[in-house]
Amino acid sequence: MDLKFGDIQETALIPLAIKASETARPNARIKDFKAKEIIDTLGVDVSKFDPFMSHEGVVARTIMFRDELKKLIADHPNALCINLGCGFDDKFSQVDNGKITWFDVDLPDQIAVRRKVYQDRDRCTMLDGSALEGEWTKALPCNDTTIVVMEGVLEYFSKEQVKICLNMLCDSFPHGYLLAELHSPFLEKHGSHHDAVKNTNATFGWGTKSGREYLELEPRLTFLSERSYNEEMKKYSIRGKIFAVIGRNINNRLAIFKW
Repeated sequence: MDLKFGDIQETALIPLAIKASETARPNARIKDFKAKEIIDTLGVDVSKFDPFMSHEGVVARTIMFRDELKKLIADHPNALCINLGCGFDDKFSQVDNGKITWFDVDLPDQIAVRRKVYQDRDRCTMLDGSALEGEWTKALPCNDTTIVVMEGVLEYFSKEQVKICLNMLCDSFPHGYLLAELHSPFLEKHGSHHDAVKNTNATFGWGTKSGREYLELEPRLTFLSERSYNEEMKKYSIRGKIFAVIGRNINNRLAIFKW
């Protein structure tokens, strides 16, 4: 694997480091052997990207996104699925039913690095593309239902960028679902104190109190549901239970929309 530490954006190192360390645990709640392989190959200390609360949050969101994706795919077994802003994430292997068509989409520089780690697979293809313009969508096959996953992406966008992205998705696909990670106005204001992101150069963008605020930006969307990561995190530790109470409106959420 021809991969160097400088190849990977710092924000991508956070979920990679966490998934790798969780996978190495005896009773791992999630297993991502590719993440462990990448971290082992880098051979550097990434512990600063794996503090306790971020670790629990990434584990929770991985479980929640996987489970909600599986439900949607069960209802739409031949769907076109897009992991938009995929980084090094490999949701396809978690949810593949043998029928879906999957595209891992990210900016050209990120896809170039991803290709050092992954290869295109049957029904799973890497593609250059931006969440802020839709030219790349013309290369995709037509499908009655599109499922778009945006995990760890929209939280770094401004409100105007979120609007551009939502408009693009509704313009590009006649019918679809969006599974999106959202964050709070508190995190937007105090992101410099985030236990893992503070170790990167990234800054958080527009935060929302509810996913319903997205409907103001794109009226073609319908709001289906929203769940805080607290719901999963509180299952595993006392600190998770405490944070679910004192930080009930602070933690990130998984919101689902359709159009």
